[in-house]
Amino acid sequence: MLHLIKTLTDKFFELLSEDPVRPNIPHVDRVGENKDIFVYRDETDSVKAITCVSYQSSIPTKESELFEQTNEADTAVFYTIWSYAPGAGRKLIFDAVSHIKENNEHIKRFVTLSPKTELAKRFHLKNGAIVYRENDETVNYEYQNVVKKQQKELDFP
Repeated sequence: MLHLIKTLTDKFFELLSEDPVRPNIPHVDRVGENKDIFVYRDETDSVKAITCVSYQSSIPTKESELFEQTNEADTAVFYTIWSYAPGAGRKLIFDAVSHIKENNEHIKRFVTLSPKTELAKRFHLKNGAIVYRENDETVNYEYQNVVKKQQKELDFP
């Protein structure tokens, strides 16, 4: 089940302290306009995975560009994801993309701002992303095929 953290008082908010990818980003900077935090949980409220998303009008190349305010966001930037159960990260990415597409029709691209690690590379490529761009300290992966696959599934039940 997908859960969105939208406030500082959300029952899952404190789990942001466990972010292994971007622990330096303050919790309060992750909540607000043009930002979402998705939690994948089971029916007993046990958290299986978490991802944070920033909505932008361009694809950032570094962390400092993640939270630029824009009124014309067309890109969902996944900048951290961590999992507590095998396969939960994949499920969360796909569910979050579906949720964003259903609720934010102006979002047309789905990319990451990922660290340059073998773990991130394996995760994103295994889940259907392509390398969009390599930056000095990060990599942008794009989930083009996942979005197209989901569109086909929606068009042809």
